[in-house]
Amino acid sequence: MVVAFALAGRININLDSEPLGIGRNGQPVYLKDIWPNSAEVHAAMKFAADPIVYRKLYSDLTRDLPLWNGISAPTGNQYHWDDSTYIARPPFFDNFGMTVGSVSDIRNAKPLGIFGDSVTTDHISPAGSFKSTTPAGKYLQSKGVAIKDFNSYGARRGNHEVMIRGTFANVRIKNLMLPLNTDGSRVEGGYTLYNGEQIAIYDAAMKYIADGTPTVIFAGEEYGTGSSRIGQRKARNCWA
Repeated sequence: MVVAFALAGRININLDSEPLGIGRNGQPVYLKDIWPNSAEVHAAMKFAADPIVYRKLYSDLTRDLPLWNGISAPTGNQYHWDDSTYIARPPFFDNFGMTVGSVSDIRNAKPLGIFGDSVTTDHISPAGSFKSTTPAGKYLQSKGVAIKDFNSYGARRGNHEVMIRGTFANVRIKNLMLPLNTDGSRVEGGYTLYNGEQIAIYDAAMKYIADGTPTVIFAGEEYGTGSSRIGQRKARNCWA
C-alpha cells in the first residue's frame, strides 16, 4: 500500500477506481494490476525464510558501527547493576521463597482513586513527558538528573522507581474523590486526598504504606483498556 501511494504521488486517491499512473503501453495501471497474487508471494517467501541470509545479516550486527563499538561496557553472563536511572534491578524477587505466602482480607482500606469508565492503560501508566514538580521529576533530580534530561516515562520503563511514581500520573485522568474546580469542572491529573489534603497519588500511597493502611482503586467499565505495553503491566505490579 505504501508503494502504491508513492507511485500515485498523493494520498487523496481512491485506489479502487483511480489509476496509480500510466504504463508503458499508455494504459492506466490500477492497484489490482500491481498487487501480487498468492503464487508470487510464495515464490518470494523462500528468500525471506532462507537461514543463510539471516546468518549473514545478523552474525555481526556491530561490524560497521564504530560509534557503537566505541562504547565501553562490562562483559559477563550477568548484568552488573549500577546507579542508572534508566534501568534498575526490579524488586519482584526480593524476599522470594518457595512456599506459598498467606492471603488475608483487605480491611479498613483507603481509596487512592475513584475513577469513571474507560480508564486506559495510558491513564494508569502514562508514556509521555513529566514536569520537575511531579514525584518522578523530584526523584530524578535527587539522582542528579537535569530537567532537560528527564526524557519520558516511556523511555524510563526499565526503572520501576520512576514508573511507580508515574502510576496514575496522567495529566488528563480525573479522580472523582477530588472536589470540583470553582467553574464546576473536574480536577485533572494524578491527585488524591490524604487526610483532606490534595496530594499526588504516589505520595499518598507511600504515606498509607507507612501507616500500614491498605489501599484500593475503584474504576468503572473498560478499566485497563488500550495498548498492552508490558511496561505498564510492570508498573501496576510494582504496587500489587
